Amino acid sequence: MWDSPANWPIGALAVALGVGLLIGTDRERKKGTGRGRGAAGIRTFSLVALLGAASASLESKLLIAVFAAAVVVLACASYVRTRDADPGLTTEVALVLVFALGVISIATPALAAGLGVLVALLLASRTRLHEFVRHSLSDREILDGILLAAAALIVLPLLPNRAIDPYGVLNPQVVWRLTVVVLLLNAFGYVALRSFGPHRGLAIAGFFGGFVSSAATIGTYGARARREPALHRAAVAGAALSCIATAIELAIILAIANHQLLQRLSFALALMGLAAALYGIAYAWLQMRGSPAAHATAGRAFQLRYAVLFALSVSGLLLLSAFLADRFGSAGAGLAIVVAGFADAHSASASAARLLQNGTLDEATAVASLSLAVLANGATKIVVAWISGGWRYVRALAPGIALSLLAFLAGALLETT
Repeated sequence: MWDSPANWPIGALAVALGVGLLIGTDRERKKGTGRGRGAAGIRTFSLVALLGAASASLESKLLIAVFAAAVVVLACASYVRTRDADPGLTTEVALVLVFALGVISIATPALAAGLGVLVALLLASRTRLHEFVRHSLSDREILDGILLAAAALIVLPLLPNRAIDPYGVLNPQVVWRLTVVVLLLNAFGYVALRSFGPHRGLAIAGFFGGFVSSAATIGTYGARARREPALHRAAVAGAALSCIATAIELAIILAIANHQLLQRLSFALALMGLAAALYGIAYAWLQMRGSPAAHATAGRAFQLRYAVLFALSVSGLLLLSAFLADRFGSAGAGLAIVVAGFADAHSASASAARLLQNGTLDEATAVASLSLAVLANGATKIVVAWISGGWRYVRALAPGIALSLLAFLAGALLETT
């Protein structure tokens, strides 16, 4: 119990008042004027926040409960009064929340301040949020967001955080954590693609599309270049820039799976991304001026089957590599990683990092296997470019892919010497 008002936490009370003023300012602007105006504005919110802080300062749970019930009753009365003109519950919920923030500001003022700013931001962004959800997002995109949240918040915590195979390499929670990271990157790339595509053209759209899938972006742009020859140069620039995302995603996956391997290959990945960036930017600057902009359309942030396939491929590759290592030594495991690189560099890198982590591979073999897997993936991109866009497209794009691969090899060799 605080002995006297002189001993009350003045800083915490100031935080509570600041939160009430901040949120109350937004509500004051929204409540209107005249007889039909809303019941709660800047003064009401400020007083309710201070009420919460004062009740918490007295350290009486009963008093906090009584005041909280009073605030809830007042919020309900406000809703009954205004429901015909405004059936929404935002102001009433915000009023109760401000009381709660005032309570927690005594124990954790930093948390209360942060939450207060977040609430104020959400309230102030009402129009933009409504516009974005109602008109910018499709039903399929909303479903993708829900699936991503379920993968991260429901599935991940339920998986066992231990090896479940005889070789001690397959940890379901680690594999799914990597899967969620890849899905997040895909979703980020998709949102950026939708946001910047119509305004920045194929080049920037290609960069962000690379986070969804660099090989798929190269294939899509190849088909577009074949279908619309006028967009050939722009398509090459976008496809080249999509390769930057491969280096970034590999770095993120290695940072999560095995920081030691990331340290060995960070310089190589940086050179790889830089080479792809220089080639794509140069091609865009020299040959893409005046090309029409890309059109971003609603689609999928990611494919659920891709998440499942990624998790299964990482799990299968871990088990296969451990089996080959048990039978033929580390060379057998390294060969499995290299072969996997033809299909997906991400699963190959995750597997190499995990096998190094549990001692199945030594560091030199892991670095060599992952480097060869990156080269194999680059070869796959060139084949995809040739199949989708034809000889003209692959002739323009292949030097950029080869340059990024050579830069990666140079960086890896410099790190090992």
